[in-house]
Amino acid sequence: MAISISQEAFDSMVRENMEDLGMDPDEALADAVEALTLQGADLSGIVKRVPGEATAAEVSPVVRVLDELKASLSASGGSEQDLDGLVSLLDELRNLCCSGEGSENAAIAVRNGVVEALVALCASARVEQERLLASALKSLSSVLRDVASTEKFRRSEGPRIVMDLLQGGSENSDLLDAGFSVVAAGSAGNEVVKESFMDLKVDELILRVMKDKSKSNVQSLYDAIRVLLKPDDNRVVASQVYGYSRRFAEIGVAEVLVNALREQVAPSSLPSACAALKSIAVNDEICRSISENGGIDVLLQCIDGAGEQKNKAVARSCCSLLSKLAASDANKSIIIQRGGFDRFLKLTSRFSEDPAIIQEVMSMVTVLTLRSPENAARAMEEGYGTLAIQSMQRFPSSVQTQKQACLMIRNLVARNPENRIVLLNDGAEKLIRKAMALHRSCKDAASSALRDLGLDNYNA
Repeated sequence: MAISISQEAFDSMVRENMEDLGMDPDEALADAVEALTLQGADLSGIVKRVPGEATAAEVSPVVRVLDELKASLSASGGSEQDLDGLVSLLDELRNLCCSGEGSENAAIAVRNGVVEALVALCASARVEQERLLASALKSLSSVLRDVASTEKFRRSEGPRIVMDLLQGGSENSDLLDAGFSVVAAGSAGNEVVKESFMDLKVDELILRVMKDKSKSNVQSLYDAIRVLLKPDDNRVVASQVYGYSRRFAEIGVAEVLVNALREQVAPSSLPSACAALKSIAVNDEICRSISENGGIDVLLQCIDGAGEQKNKAVARSCCSLLSKLAASDANKSIIIQRGGFDRFLKLTSRFSEDPAIIQEVMSMVTVLTLRSPENAARAMEEGYGTLAIQSMQRFPSSVQTQKQACLMIRNLVARNPENRIVLLNDGAEKLIRKAMALHRSCKDAASSALRDLGLDNYNA
């Protein structure tokens, strides 16, 4: 774990280098940075300056903006001119934290109290000041990037304040988008913040907003669902997000998401909506309920459309979600009955030079053929054995494509010995051994594929 260090301690070390060791300013600064880095100190957010020569605001533009923002908040009289000035400063702050040096700027801002200042602004602003609140929330989402910042957000009662704003500003799409961006950013990697939002019934709020068709394209709402349901906090042994996923499904969020995919979601938001629905589909019952509400038919139509429009992002997200739904045996049959094998093969022909799409399709077919000799036989008839061979030949440097081809080959031959001869005659052994030699991460998948092809020296 990195050692925490304050700005004051850093400045003191630079000063000691100059006063006690006689170093010149630049040497003293460089020595302090090097020494603390070797000691494992966390220098993110530290303004690297020579004390006395320049203020933090002069060295870092984000400190200057933050100082001006704090001063404006203290002096603001609530006039339109004051409001315009605050919004301008908030927008400048957000741009600095989203720029090429955004990560470092955000860390500096967090060390200098930006989270507390923005949460306080959101708490004190009037509900009708929607433009100010939206800018403040957007700025807040731009600085919530790690556990240190999200913990400050939590301790400042950020979740409650943001939920109050979302409840009160549910008629303003810009405010909703900014607010749900904070829900997503604040929950990322922080199990306690997720729990806080769930205790405040964010799932019910999300459902209510999604049922309003005019608000269905608030993309950050889908991002919030995905993050809330992702077990991404390494500090906890057992995450509660599986239970949250079931709660989302039980109150009807999955059903509303399917309807959104069918009728309302803009193409730019569709990948996020698919990711949100995928995060809810955590067990067989939920996967089957999504299918019963028409989810598979909708996704197959989206895949067809993505192929025709050459929309890579939509194609990948739909295939990924369909793979998750295919984990249910009942859904496997529905996908195949709806012409899934043929449609997926058409998709690969439209993206023949894109290994990312091809590996998503192979992943889906791997799931569909798992423990199903009938599906494996049908997949071979459709041409998926040829797809595996051609993909390995065409993309030798793509680790994931090679690995996924090996996994698909396993399922095509594991219970279908007649398929082994076909694939071996097409050169599968040589390609698999090449993948094993080139890519260490392919070793397990490759050796298992060779074994299921009936070869004795499968580890060689």
